[in-house]
This record gives sequence, structure tokens and C-alpha cells, in this order.
Amino acid sequence: MSLPQGEWEIVKQDGRQILRLTLILVASFMVVLDFSIVNVALPSIQRELGLSASAVQWVITGYAIAFGGLLVLGGRAADLLGRRRMFIVGLLIFTASSLSGGLAHDPVLLISSRVLQGAGAALVAPSALSLITTSFTEGDLRNRALGMYGATASVGFVAGQVLGGVLVEFTSWRAVFLVNVPVGIAAIAMAPRLLADSRGPAGSNRLDARGALLITTAMAALVLAVSEVDFTGWLSPVVLGGLALFAACGAAFVVAERHHPAPLLPAALVRRPALRTAGSLNLLLGLWNGGEMLVLSLYFQEVLRDSPLVTGLVIAPQGVVGFIAGAFGARLARRIGIQRVLVITCATAAAGFLILTRLPQTGHYSPLFLAVMLVGFGTAGTAFGTMVTATQGIDRSEQGVVGGVINTSRQIGAALGAAALPAIAEAAGRNQQVSASGTSEAMLAAAVAAALGMVIAIRRLRAGRRAEPAEAAETAVPVPVSVPVPVPGPVPVAAAVPGGGQRLHPGRRPHAAGYHAAADRPEGCLPDSGNLAAAGGPVLSDLSRTGPGRSAGPVHQVR
Repeated sequence: MSLPQGEWEIVKQDGRQILRLTLILVASFMVVLDFSIVNVALPSIQRELGLSASAVQWVITGYAIAFGGLLVLGGRAADLLGRRRMFIVGLLIFTASSLSGGLAHDPVLLISSRVLQGAGAALVAPSALSLITTSFTEGDLRNRALGMYGATASVGFVAGQVLGGVLVEFTSWRAVFLVNVPVGIAAIAMAPRLLADSRGPAGSNRLDARGALLITTAMAALVLAVSEVDFTGWLSPVVLGGLALFAACGAAFVVAERHHPAPLLPAALVRRPALRTAGSLNLLLGLWNGGEMLVLSLYFQEVLRDSPLVTGLVIAPQGVVGFIAGAFGARLARRIGIQRVLVITCATAAAGFLILTRLPQTGHYSPLFLAVMLVGFGTAGTAFGTMVTATQGIDRSEQGVVGGVINTSRQIGAALGAAALPAIAEAAGRNQQVSASGTSEAMLAAAVAAALGMVIAIRRLRAGRRAEPAEAAETAVPVPVSVPVPVPGPVPVAAAVPGGGQRLHPGRRPHAAGYHAAADRPEGCLPDSGNLAAAGGPVLSDLSRTGPGRSAGPVHQVR
């Protein structure tokens, strides 16, 4: 038995949507995986290439500077030049630099490859997010796609610990780079067939070069400064110079954007409370997540003397629970609202970190380690909630730059966390680089960050409640609607739909005012109630309830 032609077309479209989302998620997984997979290989890289501790750190810092510095530019380029195009270009750069890094026998080539990897990732990440938000209509369907995106990112970040440990222990550190090559090639080959290119309106492809240079320099300087704190201290020339350069370029960027006809970051976008809330939460999320991974990895390997593989396996439940939280986040948001989801997830992460402050000083495994599952739920759920909050109500032409802003805030937070939490651990451990007491203090600091995120989410929830009555008052304005005087005889009514009203007849075009044009409507027939309600007019189900002692309400007035 074959499907009707119309249903078969729907099945094919749904299948392409699934393949399209799968491709985007695989590419995003590869980019996120690279954040943590290389960390496990640093000791092996240092030994084989003969690098000092400060020099090998540039394998991480070089990537972080390029990635954090270029994210906003990469997002805007996706909006203006084409999201599919920038997605493919980013994959090409990322894959080629992964190959050169895996084959490098020279520290300069390896670090240069990492910088290029970061640049490629800065194109892929915002392009991938904007491809999702422009491919799925706003609402439950997009929320489900964003939930899977956040779940994939959560798994990728933790999977890097496990996969990195496996590859380093059983092969070589080079495998952590070379593993990206076949995945990248497959994604590049499939992207032109599965992804539809999209960009801003025609004639809007003028890129703000001055703003791009200023914001890239500012973000790169900030990431450099916070990345070097752990090695040189807050008062070192590198850190102070980086912070000064960030402040100068940031101020110049604000001035330049005010006078540019097509700014890189439109002022109306920056002023959106939802985007500011999402950016703040993502900054805190990056802080607790990036710092937690680094501190716990050192604790397991240096205090408990576990191998990198065992370390990854202990942390793995965090990624598994994070995946579940992201996958089912849309259902939870549909039941209680996205702002309540953010409150719950931040509170859950804070509770998990508070449990981890009781880490043992000896042994190998403790039931307390299961608290990483609470952290995983809170981290993935918060990531999902911030993406939904940031992208709601945003025009298609600005989805890329929003993705860049969201990813930048998390990257800066991760850099701050990677610098601050180990420093707290060392200070609390009486200048021991790694200790159980110091790790506990670092977990307490992460709990404070998550609790601060909960406070921000609660403030946003209360602000939304206060705004609802004002919005209702603004929309509750009587709209004059001309309804034909009923003529004797039965009134033709379209098929009833659940909740009252009527279904729009196939083939009829809605009138500009929101209901059937008179020419399309039989004489004496009421306008379509679904479209009439959208225009502020009466709904048939409301009118049917009027009568003695009843009223259709002040809004639905028939004139």
C-alpha cells in the first residue's frame, strides 16, 4: 500500500530535515569535542616535542584566542555571505588544520595549526546554530532541535575526556587531531546536498570591516589575558596589556558601531533583555563548566592517581545525563516555560557542585562522584535554555550574529573559569597545585557561579510576569470588524476545529485584514473565526456563548 502523493512529500521533507539536523549536529560535535580532547594529550605532546610547560599551554591558548576572537565576525559573515557557505568554509579550515596538526613534528606548526583550527571552529559554530534556527520555525519544533544541539554539545565536551584518554593510551597524541579528518571530509561532501543556503536580504552584504577588526582584537586580547593568568599572574605585563587592549578596542568598537550604517552588532539587538540575560547565563555556564572539567581532571589524576581513561569514565555520566536533559528539554519547556527551566537547571548545577565540595582525599571511587550527573543536567539544560531565549523573536537576517554572541560569551566564561578555578584551588590548597581541599574550594566557587545564574534566571522570570499584564493591556484594544448582517436561513459554517472556531477552506486566500475576503465568502456567512481572532475580531465559539447574562467581553465587539 503506497502513501498518497501529498503524504509522501511530507515524509520526504521530514526525512531531509532529520538528515540536515544530523549533519549539523555531527559537525558541532566534532568542534566541541576538540575543546577537551586535546587537554588529555598535552603531557604526551610536551614529552615528544620537548616543550616547556608554558610553551605547551599555547596549544590550548592559540585555539582559544582564535575561536573566541572570531566568533562574532563568523556569525555576522554567515548572515551576510551565506550560512551554508561559511559552514563549509569553516569545516574546510578545521579539517585541513587538524590534518596538519596531527602530522606536525615542529611546535610552531602545531601551534599554528591550532590557531587555524580555532578560526575554522569560529565559522562553524555560529553558522551551525543559525542553520538550525532558520531551518526550523520558532516554537516547539525549533526548541526540540536546539535541545538536541545542546545535548550534542554536552556529550561532545565530556566525550573528549574519554576519547582522548583512549586514543592517547592505545595509539598516539596525534590521533586526537587526525580523528577529525574523516568526519570533516564526510560533512563537507554532504553539506551542499542537504543544507539550503540562506543569508540576509539582498543588498545587505556589506560587512563592517572596522567593527570586525575591533571586536576581534578586543575578544582575542581578553581571552589571551585570562588564559595567561594561571601562568603569569594578574599583574604580569601580558595580562595587564591584554586587558588594556581589550578595554581600548571595546570602547572604540562601541563608538564606531554608533556611526556605522550597517553595524556588526545592531544596537537594537544588543539592547534586547533576552539576549543580555542569555549572554550573562552563558558566561557563567562557561565559567563553571570550563573550570570544573580542568580542576576535576587534575584532581582525579594527581590526587587519586587515576589514569586519563579512568578519569574520563568517571566524568562520563555528566555527559550522558546532559544529553538526556538536552533531548527532553523542549518537553519540559512546553510544560513549565523556558524561564522556569533556566531556574531549575541552574539550581541543579549549584546543588551538584555543593555535593562535590565533599570530595575524598584518598581512594579511587566514591558515590559522591555521581553528583556530576546533577552538574550535567544543569549545564546542558542551561545551555538549551539560553539558546532558546536568545534566538526567540530574532529576525532570520540576524540569527548568525546572535549565535556568535552566545558562543562568545560562553567561550569567555570558559577562559575565565579555566584561569580562576585552578587559581582558587591552588590558593586554598596552600600553594599545592592540586589537592583535595583546594578542589573542594574550586567546586564551591563553581556552585556560587551556578547560584548567581539562578538569581539572574529568577529576575528574568519575574520581569516576564510583570510584562505580561502590560502586553495584555496593549493588545486588548477593540478592533472594528465589519460582520455582514445575517440573512434569513442557515449560516454556512466551515468545519469545526478543537477549541471552537472553524478551519480555513483549502484554496481560499485569507484577506489582508486577517479574514476571508467578501468575494470568497458566501452571502450571509460569518468570516473565518481563526483568522478573525488573529485580527482582534470575534470568535464563533465566543459569540456562541453570548446570551442572557453573558457577554463576549470588551475585546470581542461586533459592530
